[in-house]
Amino acid sequence: MGIFTTEQRRFAKCVGEMVYCNPFVPERIDYERQALGNDFAETPRVWSLLAGAESERANLAKLVERIEPLAEKLRDRLAGGAKASRDDLVLYGDLVLYMLYQRDRMALQQTIAEALEGRRSTGQIRYWKQFKRDFDRYLRIPRVTMPVEHDPAHIFAVFFQIRRAFYQIFTAIIGGSMPTARLRASVWQSIFTHDMRRYIRVLYKRMADYTTLVTGPSGTGKELVARAIGQARYIPFDAEAQKFTEDFASSFHAVNLSALSPTLIESELFGHKRGAFTGAVADRAGWLELCGPMDTVFLDEIGEVDPAIQVKLLRVLQTRVFQRIGETKDRQFRGKIIAATNRDLARDLAQGGFRTDFYYRLCSDIITTPSLHEQLVDDPADLYNLVLFIAKICVEDEAQSLAEEVTGWIEENLGRDYPWPGNFRELEQCVRNILIRKSYQPAHSTAGADVGDSADDLAASVREGRLTADELLQHYCTLVYAKLGSYEQAARRLQIDRRTVRSKINEELLAQLKAAPR
Repeated sequence: MGIFTTEQRRFAKCVGEMVYCNPFVPERIDYERQALGNDFAETPRVWSLLAGAESERANLAKLVERIEPLAEKLRDRLAGGAKASRDDLVLYGDLVLYMLYQRDRMALQQTIAEALEGRRSTGQIRYWKQFKRDFDRYLRIPRVTMPVEHDPAHIFAVFFQIRRAFYQIFTAIIGGSMPTARLRASVWQSIFTHDMRRYIRVLYKRMADYTTLVTGPSGTGKELVARAIGQARYIPFDAEAQKFTEDFASSFHAVNLSALSPTLIESELFGHKRGAFTGAVADRAGWLELCGPMDTVFLDEIGEVDPAIQVKLLRVLQTRVFQRIGETKDRQFRGKIIAATNRDLARDLAQGGFRTDFYYRLCSDIITTPSLHEQLVDDPADLYNLVLFIAKICVEDEAQSLAEEVTGWIEENLGRDYPWPGNFRELEQCVRNILIRKSYQPAHSTAGADVGDSADDLAASVREGRLTADELLQHYCTLVYAKLGSYEQAARRLQIDRRTVRSKINEELLAQLKAAPR
């Protein structure tokens, strides 16, 4: 029988799945449901700031109430000489890890808050000693050899990273729609990969080797995504000094490449030697040199970079070596690079504006941020939630009344199908405009954006060779469908399968066409 009863083993398996599961996928809530059975309190299907504060997750408290006494019983059985199979010991270890994380969860959160308020997260961690005592009590039982020998300082560092990752993603990427939920899950995967067990064993010290490319329309939060990844990297814990070795709050360095000339980009990134160019009056270290092993350099608007600089960055990605401008000495880059663009790099590759070898060094890990229109098509009710989130920043005490005023104005004047071409950034300005002037005038007016105008745009794009074959098909399918109003009729006109028509519809263009006056 082993150390578990049948029901205890079932419960422990569910907890074990939760330990290593991406918390932002629907399966995470399913494991809670399976573990708690009839005691499970119905909850939104995915973790979302707008679906309720984390403290309202009653199921977490119920799980801990069950895990604590069970872990104690199992520990006593093992200490008393009970025989346990390898699988049972793995389940026991997972159960204990979850319990220890939950015990320190709020203390870790406090450490995060202090760091973000300007108090370094590298101060002495008071609760480490208690964690170490608990770790030794449950996972270093005399005469019991655990299948996986965890180092307590390493596990403590992983716990801190998990807490930071959850906090960064949960508070930065808001919305209850499935496109937003998938984005949160994708960011978590960029930090820990799809296999948390492998990450804890070996990958935690290798993730800087993999560049992350964040793509998506302007105003969709690409820098928020990059910051969430950059500030949630693994930071070792020094058990002797009882401190984390780095301060995560100062570990993220953003460089907006589109705002700089090629010479300034080189100087900002690589640094320069005195006299290397006019104005170089002293030696200067660039961000690549200042970036420590646990730091991240964020290259925003990477699609705007001159090909000559692409070559230099390619060398950094390939060899992690660079030189200051005016020097021949090789210097080592030790951190992680995250890049972002709103450009269609596939089109730029085809046109020769972006180096193929550079692109394939960037794309080992790609995240795409959804447009606001995609989010609202999936969940129209999210408009109020997002407006409320912005309203709380603008006027905390009257956020609800402002949110109601703004959403009412939007529905009456823009309509539910407004495509929000400026995405979340446009929504923020809409809220502020209505707060101040009780009205909002979109910069991207859809007036005149009829099928004829879009057809002219398509013809111009074809003449200039700006479209890939897939973009051409998407644009034309969308135009025909908008004109005929039926997938079947569009399929007959185009002489292709209706499913192909449906898969090629450009939702943002379609929304603009529907919103245009007829």
